[in-house]
Amino acid sequence: MGYNLTIDQGNSSAKVAVWHDETMIYDSVKRDLSASDIAKITSLYTINAAIYCSVAQNGDAILAELQNRCGKVYELTSALPTPITIDYRTPQSLGRDRIAAAVGAWTMCRGKWTLIVDMGTAITYDVVSPDGRFIGGNIAPGVEMRLEALHRHTARLPKVETTGDCPLWGYDTETALRSGAINGIIGELHHYRDSLSNDTIVILTGGSAEIIASRLDFPTKLERHLVTKGLNSILIYNENK
Repeated sequence: MGYNLTIDQGNSSAKVAVWHDETMIYDSVKRDLSASDIAKITSLYTINAAIYCSVAQNGDAILAELQNRCGKVYELTSALPTPITIDYRTPQSLGRDRIAAAVGAWTMCRGKWTLIVDMGTAITYDVVSPDGRFIGGNIAPGVEMRLEALHRHTARLPKVETTGDCPLWGYDTETALRSGAINGIIGELHHYRDSLSNDTIVILTGGSAEIIASRLDFPTKLERHLVTKGLNSILIYNENK
């Protein structure tokens, strides 16, 4: 039996998953993904096809190891065909993880307007139409970046953690900072959702997704594997072409 391998290489870690068709059977987060990690995974699973997505500068060693050990290897770039249409004026500048997340969202929610909110170091707000077109999106600072910026760029404001009391109106400096950051993001989310149709599906992913989702007054889908799901869908799409 053959499997698919997806690798989402971020700036600080890599998410690795093995799939049997559309079912994830293995996943792991590697702080420093190496060729030996690829060798170990491919010794446990027969990989028919792999796809590599990286926002880092250099993935040549990983790609070379994949090409040595897997039947077919794809690298996600703006040139790789996907099951959705990218209506972005500069597709080559669009983050590869954003492409994969958009495909993952469309795979989950075909026929619906979808707002994808990836809450990492930066927050990306992206929109996919019911007929599978990536309309575009915006980029904003994430929770931790907002708090860090307030600390770094002011003389006396302290560094505040993301966890803790978060009232609507802060009652001291710590809660004022935390509430300003988190409630500001909630306000952004309401604004973008209200600009779309009433039945728009909102999908949250990324490290701060749960913090925000628990404070929203409308339904959302939490999907921590959204990018890897999208990568697997792109791989399957190209294998079936």
